[in-house]
Amino acid sequence: MNDGDGTLGAQDRGRRFGPLGTALVIIPTYNEAENIKSIVGRVRNAVPDAHVLVADDNSPDGTGKLADELAAEDDHVQVLHRKGKEGLGAAYLAGFRWGMDNGYGVLIEMDADGSHQPEELPRLLTALKGADLVLGSRWVPGGRVVNWPKSREFISRGGSLYSRLALDLPLRDITGGYRAFRRETLEGLGLDDVASQGYCFQVDLARRAVKAGFHVVEVPITFVERELGDSKMSRDILVEALWRVTSWGARERVGKLMGRSKPSSQSRPSQP
Repeated sequence: MNDGDGTLGAQDRGRRFGPLGTALVIIPTYNEAENIKSIVGRVRNAVPDAHVLVADDNSPDGTGKLADELAAEDDHVQVLHRKGKEGLGAAYLAGFRWGMDNGYGVLIEMDADGSHQPEELPRLLTALKGADLVLGSRWVPGGRVVNWPKSREFISRGGSLYSRLALDLPLRDITGGYRAFRRETLEGLGLDDVASQGYCFQVDLARRAVKAGFHVVEVPITFVERELGDSKMSRDILVEALWRVTSWGARERVGKLMGRSKPSSQSRPSQP
């Protein structure tokens, strides 16, 4: 578990973690033509050994075509063309499956709009050497947001706090989407029955990881508000997150009261 400040929990300090393997940075896109070349270029410069998968939801603005041009010039860039806009969660799940099918050892979530700075990727990967999942966190010491209105910060902080209390999770930034997973971690999360989207998708994966006994670490990041393009945040995403988190929390509490609380059927793999 996480001590809440980005350090390893005492019970995991003696655990040995295996090598990471090749990293795949998954970048979901929908109408990100203004940003895709810049963000892919920054990823390639920040972590030259990493590969990039652009998961495009048939963007009307031609993002997929631009991604194909990048892939034609760079064998570290791949494109996953999807039929249409199905939501962030569905795009990441498709990217995870593609990455695992193609043998990648680390799967990374990153936004296309530049809010997740690729230059901070080495910090996440360094932390992952001693963890199962690393969260880039805005709300641990050293983390911050840039150019956000107070209303947006209130929603994000409030969402993480509510999720933390409702689900009894020792995490500060549960809704953030800058994350690095070991392949074995994703294999142990039961992804086949994940149906949530947006903020809620991130909460769902974090809670599954903690409940399954995986070691989750938070490292500070600087989150920068997008300069180009439109935010995908919507009222529906917020409503879904509130409803699902409340439902999960209520179900866990009822189970505990009735003595039926049981550990996840998924368990972390043993380490050599």
